[in-house]
Amino acid sequence: MLKFNTINKITLGVAVLLLFINFLIAFDWIYYVILGLSWLLITAMGSAFIGWNYHLPSLNKNKHMTENWVSITFDDGPNPQFTPAVLSLLKKHEAKATFFCVGKNLESHPEIVQQILSEGHTIGNHTYSHAYAFGFFSSEKVVQELEQTNKVVKDTLGLALKLYRPAFGITNPNIKKALKVTGLTSIGWSKRSFDTTMLSEAIIFKRITRNLQKGDIILLHDSSKKTIAVLEQLLLFLQTNHLKSVTVDQLLNIEPYA
Repeated sequence: MLKFNTINKITLGVAVLLLFINFLIAFDWIYYVILGLSWLLITAMGSAFIGWNYHLPSLNKNKHMTENWVSITFDDGPNPQFTPAVLSLLKKHEAKATFFCVGKNLESHPEIVQQILSEGHTIGNHTYSHAYAFGFFSSEKVVQELEQTNKVVKDTLGLALKLYRPAFGITNPNIKKALKVTGLTSIGWSKRSFDTTMLSEAIIFKRITRNLQKGDIILLHDSSKKTIAVLEQLLLFLQTNHLKSVTVDQLLNIEPYA
């Protein structure tokens, strides 16, 4: 898969080659524009598609999984309107999941996070504010966001988080630097549900279950009634197909807390 530094080197090399050729043969500036737009397009896609591992390595699935395990993950909570219903369904079907919590939501509803932990699920860092402009934050601002959420968790629950789910799935050099500073591990996904969009329950369910394999990590959000309906169908599907949802740390054989 393409990497940010590799693309930069290739782009620079092509630019130098174009300049050299331009000394010998005059040609239109449009070639430089095409080169620049190509770099921009590849980098934008690499930033948006976490599975590319373009800017930084993320753990997106366990390709070597031998058990019939998958991992259901939830972003953006805890949400007092929907997270309890998610927990109820998980408990009913004896499934475990991982909740990547937004710091400000966790701060407002620590009792829900305590329930998440007491029922055997795992939590991770999903930034403090989940701001729409997060992808444009400086590395210092990203560090501040991640450390603020870590502090809330440490102060209220006594845990030192090690897992991070990028907000909106966005990665870039500033986030890479911030993860080096904080020591957090980026957790991606292999099955993106798009349950926060206008897609119907049926389409979302089909997106998740199409070619679902052991070792896959599923992205959901504990923030809507639609997701609750999809989750119930998904848990029944897993049982029918002899698959079990475990926490992402169990799936990947890593430690969730320091």
